Amino acid sequence: MLLLLPGLLCDERLWEDQLTDLADVADIAIADMTRDDSIAAMAARAVALMDARGADRFAVCGLSMGGYAAIEVWRQAGPRVARLALLDTSARADTEEQVRRRRGLMALTRSGQFKGVTPRLLPSLIHPSRLETPLAQDVRDMAERVGRDAFLRQQQAILTRVDSRADLPRIGVPTLVGVGEHDVLTPPELADEMAALIPGSRLIRFTGAGHLPTMEVPDAVNVALRDWLAI
Repeated sequence: MLLLLPGLLCDERLWEDQLTDLADVADIAIADMTRDDSIAAMAARAVALMDARGADRFAVCGLSMGGYAAIEVWRQAGPRVARLALLDTSARADTEEQVRRRRGLMALTRSGQFKGVTPRLLPSLIHPSRLETPLAQDVRDMAERVGRDAFLRQQQAILTRVDSRADLPRIGVPTLVGVGEHDVLTPPELADEMAALIPGSRLIRFTGAGHLPTMEVPDAVNVALRDWLAI
């Protein structure tokens, strides 16, 4: 079983190409990351999904906020986690600047300007060459489907997450750390840091991608995930 964990303002569309391409090598489930306001609760809901699917052991792949939750799933589920993939994420807690920016977006949302959030975020989510493409509209549509209230819950969860760096050296399963080479939200140096802390991990930079490589360069991501699942 492969458990996929979406990022902030993302839904199943984030993983559409992986659902299609990896169906022959794994049973895939996508966790609901919209209903909780803490990373621990998101992870617990994801583990409960694995319980419901009868998965004794499973692989976990999370992107961005989903990566924070993936580490927490590993903490909660222990030996049930057979593999871990952390895409475009960080093991660090927010900096003061990130906290201010995040609270500003939350205030904008509470003031009734939720539709203004995605245009502000979009240049940070995908490579500039894709800003006027159908993929950009897909990202906007995802955000609309996730909606205002879930966005606020997700931001609260991200704000209150723990710093996971001290836990990374204890990860003892095959781990993939991937990042878009042009990711400005969780830049490559944060992936480098995680990979250096996780014993035996594999680090991949996705050429030509920003923060959402699963949508931007799906073929490259699918190759990396196939290799990871085959270990």
